[in-house]
Amino acid sequence: MSEGRVTLSIEGAVATVLFDHPEAYNAMTFAMYAQLAEACTKIAATPSLRAVAFRGKGKAFVAGTDIREFLDFAGAEDGLAYEQRIEAGIAQIEALPVPTVAIIDGAAMGGGLVIAAACDLRLVSTRARFGVPIARTVGNCLSARNVARLVDSFGLGAVRAMLLLAQILQPVQAVTTGFALEVVEPDVIDFRAAELLTALVANAPLSIAAAREAIRLAARGGDDTDMIRRVYGSADFKEGVRAFIDKRAPVWTGR
Repeated sequence: MSEGRVTLSIEGAVATVLFDHPEAYNAMTFAMYAQLAEACTKIAATPSLRAVAFRGKGKAFVAGTDIREFLDFAGAEDGLAYEQRIEAGIAQIEALPVPTVAIIDGAAMGGGLVIAAACDLRLVSTRARFGVPIARTVGNCLSARNVARLVDSFGLGAVRAMLLLAQILQPVQAVTTGFALEVVEPDVIDFRAAELLTALVANAPLSIAAAREAIRLAARGGDDTDMIRRVYGSADFKEGVRAFIDKRAPVWTGR
């Protein structure tokens, strides 16, 4: 079995991060986690981008971490180092300067589900499945920070069912809990994803950035003064007001 890979492609203002390990349902090797970090670094350093899509190759999003990576664990410190590595990667996704969309066409399990939860928006297909069945499989755990991410996305009740009962959630539950925007058939998910990404690219970059920051501040607390100054003092705000008065489409520059 291959080590898998994570690739980055850029088309116009949209970057796509592809998890490519289909023979293992895109389970993440440590090499893939390193490649994910590299991709996030490149995205953050590309100012022309306006949106990022995360997706898996084949009929899965990401089925957690490749269990083969745990064979050499000698004890507790290996587990702690592993969780710290995962946290660093997830934090990079959350810190990306542009909105992120997880396109989930198949299984999103364990660490893969956390990757999806770190994104701003999630589009799922009818064959998507969600869970953290570690209580009946490997017997490891999630960090408290990753549990918090899942609770933010699914709600406490659904996360208890996933963790304590090892339940697998269906696509409709992902929508009703607020995790996913909508459920679509697999043969139209690419078309719908393109529509969502086009909408993100068309909207005011500073307004989107402020919205993402405000959502984080609302969840964790903090001062929003700098964010408000940045938006209301921008050329984009002046352009938006003038375009509205002139009854024309605004031209956003992100400044």
